Amino acid sequence: MSRLLLDERESQLIETLVSDLIRADEPWDPVRFADRAVLLAQELPVRLRQFLAEVRANEEEVAVVSGLPMDPELVPTPIGWELAAKTGAAQREELLLLLCGSALGEPFAWSDQQDGRLVHDVCPSPGMEQSATSASSTGALSLHTEDAHHSCRGDYVALLCLRNPDAVSTTFVRARSLSIPDKERLVLSADRYRFDPDHSHVRLDSSPDSAESGAILFGPEDRPYLRIDLDMIAPVAVMDEEADAAVHKLTELLHGQCERFVLAPGELVFVDNYRVVHGRDSYVPRYDGLDRWLKRTNLSRDLRRAFIRTGARSRIVT
Repeated sequence: MSRLLLDERESQLIETLVSDLIRADEPWDPVRFADRAVLLAQELPVRLRQFLAEVRANEEEVAVVSGLPMDPELVPTPIGWELAAKTGAAQREELLLLLCGSALGEPFAWSDQQDGRLVHDVCPSPGMEQSATSASSTGALSLHTEDAHHSCRGDYVALLCLRNPDAVSTTFVRARSLSIPDKERLVLSADRYRFDPDHSHVRLDSSPDSAESGAILFGPEDRPYLRIDLDMIAPVAVMDEEADAAVHKLTELLHGQCERFVLAPGELVFVDNYRVVHGRDSYVPRYDGLDRWLKRTNLSRDLRRAFIRTGARSRIVT
């Protein structure tokens, strides 16, 4: 895991930059800000920009930036993302996330996820404790590729920790750590699997099924890529026992190679969404304003993929 610890001078420089931008950017509009954030990101400390450039060039699997300036008067953790959206909770941290993220990739969002918001709130929600979404808590979040159902899925998932008093672990597995037998590797590399949208994607209209089919394992043989969501995958063909068996074998291998890290407030992690699958351990929510709270955005190395696929130049992918 690659790490960068910002020193006090660098942290203060970022604090000044963020404060100046907040004063000049009212009312807060994440999409409008993201359109110019790539230029503003050039004002970030040199070491941070160099670190993220190396992460991109070397395809680092997991990279953590520590020492980011946090609001000492952070509001209570919202009870669900809907409340966070309604109240505009922690807009300062949204700006910070987009600013730093734009030094690595292009922020984008999905029209059918958290009402098309560019920055998501990851916090527990009553009634969703056992769901297969980031609103869960007592149920662990299974290992997955973020938005595995879509060919325009992000290259990186960026998570900024605002609060994590129970030291809840983020789980992850590196694709290169998996010793997949040749038989299963051949099956997993074939276009034999269906990827369904996870339950955080909510369509309110009669849009056609947005599932895609493809291979689970692909890319360079020595630095393989993964596309999988253990909760939302199935063989394309009915009764494809060989494809089913290969997924079961891969699941065993994933669980056997699972690593963990605990994000602290002021830490920002970038997870390579092609080289790593990630999840989260279970925990018991309080719903007292002190629960774990992250801000999340998706980053693309090239938004033109989405523009070509959707026929629209927008950061909100339909």
